[in-house]
Amino acid sequence: MAVAALIWFGRGRIHFNWGVFVEQLRQAEWSRIALALASIYLGYVFRAARWTLLIRHLKKVPLFSLLGTQVIGFTAVALIGRVADPVRPYLVAKKTGLPLSTQFAVYVVERLFDAGSMALIFCSVILLAPAGAIPHPEIVRKASYTALASTVAGGLFLLAVRLAGGVVASWAEKIFGLASARLGKSVGDKIRTFRSGLDTLRSLSDFAVTLGISLSMWALIALAYLETMRAFVASPQLGHITLPECMLLMASSMVASGFQLPIIGWFTQIGLVAAAMSTFFGVAPEPATGCSATLLVVTFLGTVPIGLIWSRFDHISLKGITRESEEAGEELADHGGPSTQEA
Repeated sequence: MAVAALIWFGRGRIHFNWGVFVEQLRQAEWSRIALALASIYLGYVFRAARWTLLIRHLKKVPLFSLLGTQVIGFTAVALIGRVADPVRPYLVAKKTGLPLSTQFAVYVVERLFDAGSMALIFCSVILLAPAGAIPHPEIVRKASYTALASTVAGGLFLLAVRLAGGVVASWAEKIFGLASARLGKSVGDKIRTFRSGLDTLRSLSDFAVTLGISLSMWALIALAYLETMRAFVASPQLGHITLPECMLLMASSMVASGFQLPIIGWFTQIGLVAAAMSTFFGVAPEPATGCSATLLVVTFLGTVPIGLIWSRFDHISLKGITRESEEAGEELADHGGPSTQEA
């Protein structure tokens, strides 16, 4: 909200030259942008392989057979908003015939690995960066330590739920039940559902393989950000941006995309990321806006054409599947059991 207010305050003071904006796009190295887009596409292959490995103790399916569920699911999020997040687990459940509850649990585990992997890469790059490599290093490093501590705490919670999920759920029900019995039951049920998802990690090797895939996937995403920014060679700040600087802007983009709204959210994200480029590194408004818009297309909207074609071949309506997945999730929550609802 503070960044949005800053943009609103400065909108009349920023002189934007559309001719310069077009020229920045024209001079961009599109081979780098193509490499960035290819990295994002490869990341979806990693996502599909990770989900396949996470359910292999429940049902063995071909390694890349779930690629369509990932592409269509993220296309739905890009066009409809975060309300479409349940589409991926719903599509996997329909495709594999596994209980929907198990796939929601896998989704939660997947999201935790995403957050942890992003935090580990961000913290490693920022904390190992040489002096003067990033603006306001004391603030950024404090944020890195906070993210690292949160990742460790999340890992410990994951371990506790994996080893004693029933005890943790009962304890949470009692604590949250002091405020509301319904809230306590809801929290307990969610922890039990999460525990069923952790059944997919039955050994240290399972954890290591999943973490390795997650880190590789996020390394590809970081590469996509770096190559897209460096493609804007007409802007010295972007054309020579360093990896630590890129990670700072990538984190800003992740925060901006966390509350993605359909269509209008695209422009909000472009504005917020462009503002971060200008604020942190003094990038002029025209290249900042051009780079931010290109980042959105590469990292978020690039899957839309393929997803629309894929959904067409699979006879899937994005609006219909979003509504179905949301209703199925609500029904599952009402039943409360981690394995009672079938796809």
